Amino acid sequence: MRKYLFCEAGFVEKPHWIPNCWVNVECPTQDDFDFLEKDLKVPEAFLHDIADTDERPRIDTEGNWLLTILRIPVVEKNSNISYTTVPIGIITNNEITVSVCYRSTDMIPDFIEHTRRKEIVVPNKYEFILRLIYSSAVWYLKYLKQIYNEVSSAEKELQRSIRNEDLLRLMNLQKCLVYFNTSIRGNEMMISKLPKIFHEKDYQNPELLDDVMIELRQAHNMVNIYSDILTGTMDAFASIISNNVNTIMKRMTSLSIVLMVPTLIASFYGMNVDIHIEQIPHAFSLIVFFSILLSALAFIIFRKIKWF
Repeated sequence: MRKYLFCEAGFVEKPHWIPNCWVNVECPTQDDFDFLEKDLKVPEAFLHDIADTDERPRIDTEGNWLLTILRIPVVEKNSNISYTTVPIGIITNNEITVSVCYRSTDMIPDFIEHTRRKEIVVPNKYEFILRLIYSSAVWYLKYLKQIYNEVSSAEKELQRSIRNEDLLRLMNLQKCLVYFNTSIRGNEMMISKLPKIFHEKDYQNPELLDDVMIELRQAHNMVNIYSDILTGTMDAFASIISNNVNTIMKRMTSLSIVLMVPTLIASFYGMNVDIHIEQIPHAFSLIVFFSILLSALAFIIFRKIKWF
């Protein structure tokens, strides 16, 4: 699916392509590929590079075409991992600006709506790329807050009862943070190369560049903080689980020893030998009482050393 957007007071959708408009392509079909390759003459290699889900953020050129790949966050609906990142390619030349993403995202519609609401004018492709990166940083921060809320919820569930499902939930959230961390660092490295490419005076916008770098650094710092918190939480609960297992094993061992005392006495008196007390009245009751007394004594001892 593709849309034609022209920047007036924000991006406004047009019915067909016109020079200097933005062609936004999400989940491209064969018709979209034909339009890009045949009508706009977009290099086919660029489209194949963007299709790689593991493609790292980078900048590439071919003739007068420039390819800028960055990674943006998305929500995974049919996966154990709640959040991940996908590549989006921004392909530009003198009159053409194309963005291609093989996944439908919430970021692009929000970016378009934001430019309309704020009546933002994007004068050139350099500022367009910067504003898309800025928008991706904002969405990283938004999803990081949601991840933190999920971590807090999982911690509360683990405090009530330690279950494998909650630990797996924390592990999957940690994977999300790893993906975010790698993608944000890649975006930071990629954006540092843009001023060398767009070095002409017409493209300079140091204030916007500083804002983008600040947002990316904030997202990077938050990823590191949440990752450290989550690692510490998982280590703490792993120690708690190990301690609980040790406690259960101590109790089971103590219980086995307590029950072993009457079993041992019953085994001795169950042998086919002369026990010398068969003539004593109530001999069976005495044996049972003596067994209970020894078991109670063992229980008291284990209680004092806190094995029960």
